[in-house]
Amino acid sequence: MNASQGERRAAATEKLPQLFMLRPALDGLPALDLPAGCTLRTFRKGDQGAWNAMMDAAFERKPGTTDFEKAMRADPEFRPERVQIIERAGEVVATASAWFNARYGPHAGYVHWVGTHPAHRGLKLGHWASVAALQHMKREGRRVAVLHTDDFRLAALKIYLALGFGPCVHHESHRARWPKVLAALSWPERFEPALNGDLVTFPLA
Repeated sequence: MNASQGERRAAATEKLPQLFMLRPALDGLPALDLPAGCTLRTFRKGDQGAWNAMMDAAFERKPGTTDFEKAMRADPEFRPERVQIIERAGEVVATASAWFNARYGPHAGYVHWVGTHPAHRGLKLGHWASVAALQHMKREGRRVAVLHTDDFRLAALKIYLALGFGPCVHHESHRARWPKVLAALSWPERFEPALNGDLVTFPLA
């Protein structure tokens, strides 16, 4: 059986640590402005199957690969209200989660498992799901937000940069990888101080 495009890309970068991004404050978040016909809610009992199917499609995985119980509920930090879900015509079409991981420090929220069903792309749903997650972090008292992502996820990287996340160097390989990503996006903002500075360490100061 042939591997999916997503699986091949993941295999190509699995030996390198993911890219790391930081939003240094949770002030000035955009107001939620969902497209007509879309609604936001949080996770509720019975959503597991729809969430799994949507994430399989979003990440080009074989159906049945994603396991909500293992990926989300098994984590002691799981809270239903942290899992933001966008519905369209009664279907789960996008998600992002406002997670917490003590590794990054008590004031840092972690953007977790962002995905949009490919049939519903073009509506900025990944953007709005991420905004909802950031808003929830702020309600929980977090002051900064962090995330990890892959070099080839250019659409997601564009969303995060537009939302005020900046590239950070947590591993020496990031110094060479970030300029390539930014060039591929034709991103005009300059990040030399962050890319040429010291390695970011955890917990964040």
